[in-house]
Amino acid sequence: MNDAKNGSLTRSIIPHLWFDKAAKEAAEFYCTVFPDSKVTSAVTLRDTPSGDSDLVTFTVWGHPFMAISAGPYFKINPSISFIVNFDPSREENAREMLDEAWSKLSKDGTALMPLDKYPFSERYGWIQDKYGVSWQLMLTNPDGEPRPAIIPSMMFVGENYGKAEQAREFYLSVFRNAKSGNLFRYGPGHEPDREEAVMFTDFMLENTWFTAMDSAHEHHFNFNEAVSLLVNCEAQEDIDYYWEKLSAVPEAEQCGWLKDKYGVSWQISPALLDEMMTKGTPEQIDRVTQAFLKMKKFDLAELQKAFQGDRG
Repeated sequence: MNDAKNGSLTRSIIPHLWFDKAAKEAAEFYCTVFPDSKVTSAVTLRDTPSGDSDLVTFTVWGHPFMAISAGPYFKINPSISFIVNFDPSREENAREMLDEAWSKLSKDGTALMPLDKYPFSERYGWIQDKYGVSWQLMLTNPDGEPRPAIIPSMMFVGENYGKAEQAREFYLSVFRNAKSGNLFRYGPGHEPDREEAVMFTDFMLENTWFTAMDSAHEHHFNFNEAVSLLVNCEAQEDIDYYWEKLSAVPEAEQCGWLKDKYGVSWQISPALLDEMMTKGTPEQIDRVTQAFLKMKKFDLAELQKAFQGDRG
């Protein structure tokens, strides 16, 4: 078999949010906060270990997201947050849009860094909303390079501290369509962060930009399943490739989910599954759901058989 890294691996990487019961409510809320946002589909997965679970696909400022209501097993935390770039060269009223979004997200939310002027931005704030999702709202320097409106951001803390650069290089080596961006290190005077740790880096995987940073401050959280990264694959060989490269915690393998060596959760999923779940009949969706609940790594051929009702 050819090395899948040289083939056409994925369509995109999609942030996936796990909620107890609020997936649809949260998705609809985000569509009121940010422009170019809409719920694109909502289906109910029946008879899962969590009971009936709502699966929602939506876009936030044009960036694809997914969310599931599947019980109180994982709690979203700021280890993966979302930078929102308000660019005055793209939106004439960028500052006003930022302030309005901050106001909406602040309702029953918690400010992690207050909305203010910082050395890196004329206006910036980090807010954890009422559903637990963290957003970094930033007024972008219009003289810089254009930035995507939404960028998932990883924070390496605790036992992961100091590994942001290593993780970036690892992800760049795994994904075919990958590109490194900036890398800035802490200098003296940033204690408890040590010099040479990563203050900020960005990189692109399959047309999705990410940022990462190290933080030595005391944080009572780390990566978990509540925010995972879904990789849409075109073929079984691509699923096999990613599974082999990324999975580092055998006991975490379930229903297409895995954990890498840093504890980041990924879902390695056939792109066709999304089509099955959004366009199938209730009976087809139920059959596919029961099929994938029995799997660790997804078997595309078996999912297609389930969708078609082939019992052979």
